[in-house]
Amino acid sequence: MTGVPQPIPQGDYIPARRLGNVIHTSGMTPRRAGVLQATGPVRAGVPLEEYRAAVELACGNALAAARGLLAPNETLAGILSLTVFIAAEPGFEAHSKLADFASALLRRELGEAGIGARAAVGVATLPGNAPVEIQLIAYL
Repeated sequence: MTGVPQPIPQGDYIPARRLGNVIHTSGMTPRRAGVLQATGPVRAGVPLEEYRAAVELACGNALAAARGLLAPNETLAGILSLTVFIAAEPGFEAHSKLADFASALLRRELGEAGIGARAAVGVATLPGNAPVEIQLIAYL
């Protein structure tokens, strides 16, 4: 496995699971060293740029979880699926635009192969009152 630091689970689960050339990550929130860096909810009327760092951190954690299962000679080839859960207050309607921050990070990291199928889902709450949680399915 690579030396990529793994996100610290906040419960009874592992950061990612690999089966053959496919890696599924657990949902990742914007945590650094296990500490939540942003809390929600995502508010209507607040510029989306205010949430960019939280989305990118959560997505980066999911990417780190996937990369943590690679052997030294392996690399991720791309993303099959990205799911972005957003703890949004009523009236928030820019779920897809907020998810674009995650897609942009994946494109920067993996090129066009970083863009896969995607869902942006509004939810009432997320673990630890996180504003966003991201789950990936990646392939080698």
